[in-house]
Amino acid sequence: MNESNKPNVQELFLSHFSKELIEKVFENIAEGIMITDKYKKILSINAAFEFVTGYKLEEVQGEKPSILQSGVHDRIFYIDMWNQLERDGIWQGEIWNRRKTGELYPEWLTIIEIKDKFGEVTNYCGIFTDLSERKIVEDELEKRALHDSLTEVCNRFAFIERMKVLLEMSAKKVQPIQHAVLFMDLDRFKQVNDTLGHAIGDQLLVEVSKRVNSLLKNKDILARFGGDEFVITLANIQHPREAAKFAEQVIRAFEIPIKIHDQDIYVSTSMGISIYPEDGETTEQLLNRADRAMSYSKENGRNCFSFYFEELQTDSNRLLLLDSELRKAIENREFTLAYQPKINTVTNDIVGIEALVRWNSEKLGFVSPAEFIEHAEESGLIIPLSEIIFDLACEGNQKLVAAGYPRIPIAINVSSIHFQQQSFLESVQTILERNNTSAQCFEIEVTERTVMNSAQETVSKLVKLKQLGFKLSIDDFGTGYSSLSYLVRFPLDVLKIDRSFIQHICSLDDKQAIVDAIIQMAHRLQMKVVAEGVETSQQVELLKSMGCDFIQGYYYSRPLPMEELIDFIHFWEVEHQGRI
Repeated sequence: MNESNKPNVQELFLSHFSKELIEKVFENIAEGIMITDKYKKILSINAAFEFVTGYKLEEVQGEKPSILQSGVHDRIFYIDMWNQLERDGIWQGEIWNRRKTGELYPEWLTIIEIKDKFGEVTNYCGIFTDLSERKIVEDELEKRALHDSLTEVCNRFAFIERMKVLLEMSAKKVQPIQHAVLFMDLDRFKQVNDTLGHAIGDQLLVEVSKRVNSLLKNKDILARFGGDEFVITLANIQHPREAAKFAEQVIRAFEIPIKIHDQDIYVSTSMGISIYPEDGETTEQLLNRADRAMSYSKENGRNCFSFYFEELQTDSNRLLLLDSELRKAIENREFTLAYQPKINTVTNDIVGIEALVRWNSEKLGFVSPAEFIEHAEESGLIIPLSEIIFDLACEGNQKLVAAGYPRIPIAINVSSIHFQQQSFLESVQTILERNNTSAQCFEIEVTERTVMNSAQETVSKLVKLKQLGFKLSIDDFGTGYSSLSYLVRFPLDVLKIDRSFIQHICSLDDKQAIVDAIIQMAHRLQMKVVAEGVETSQQVELLKSMGCDFIQGYYYSRPLPMEELIDFIHFWEVEHQGRI
């Protein structure tokens, strides 16, 4: 798509999303929003605008945004702002404004032009975040003495307050979120106090908190609960194994002695882990169960960690076996592919197939792709595994060609880790040449998170893939950043709506509205839409009525081995007179 022909994303949002959806966004978004006409007179504001500025709609309607001016910025500042807005269609920056009370406050402001189909400006939209809240929160934390006076990490009260906010936010999320709470107790700390004195014991606690804190990410929480007890929250983890890996890091960190007054002190810790929401939906429940798991660690040798639920004890053993068997499987190329067709909703043609990797281990039996692919990504095995999948897909394409179906492209999922490798493009080209196969026979599927990482480098790689002849698809749309504006930056052909939205489109109005909005948006961006995970005739009919281009799911076919897929294609041609 040429740059000049790209649709205006803001126009899409305002013109093609349902009125109900726009109103829902206006009412619930945390940022303040102001809409003006082309003469810069205020037409509408949202609740967040009223809350931050103190102005009601009737007080500002018909006024110009200058009603908020603080006097901090000079005339040149505003001239430059509007010049940039007219030139680029957008302005962003930090600005000081004035509330109705007269109080000055800083905000991060984005102003965008909204144009009609003729390119004429019809409205301006201002979106801002009140930056003063950050300072208010910091002041409040200090006032309420939320830090432990000895170690300077959070105290019990601060931890509970932060957990309250974290869990309230998590409960509102559509997609499930996991957090890990680790209850940590130093082994035989009483002996240190009794032998070396409380001053040394206190210094030891300070050094312990520093070592643990150095392992944490900004989003995580560390608190001292009293004595030698610490509590850690690992926020937004993808799998409980992350908590296990972190606990192992803590244990290794204390293998190195802590030096206090030229004396080496060896310390170890016992930890218990609970997982939100599986082990509890409140802070109290999570703490209680992590504490009980910690006691179990104490009773079973100390210097170790335990999960609250016993099933993960066996899972740890399985993880070791999984790693060993996966390495053998990659070496021996023990994987196969299953193929799931995509059906055109208008013509009933089979327009493509998705290649899905399968592994039937001699020792583990059938292993879910979700399990072994995740482990492959964590362990670095995903790169050789991905190359095997590409090789197998090339072999599958050759079988399709031999069966008389050369124009059915095979979609291949590409791991974010593999995609980000500098050698990715070279590796793909080598595999194509080795198999004497054209890139035009394949579609590359990448996730939202993949394209959002290192955007400039991503664009370059996607462009080169297009030049090679690949079709490009964004997979699992809606589960990552879900940003409307970034899509126009990438040369994508297809957008796949994640199955989590499809499952409930017939029963939940919100899901239906989101799916409908995604389809309309994608079409305006000249992209085709695939709905995956479709299982019922009601879903099919609803998706057809929304204008969805292609459907993939068990309603039409489960993933099939290549031999069965060829039989299915032949049957489909005869039954539906589809054009392959």
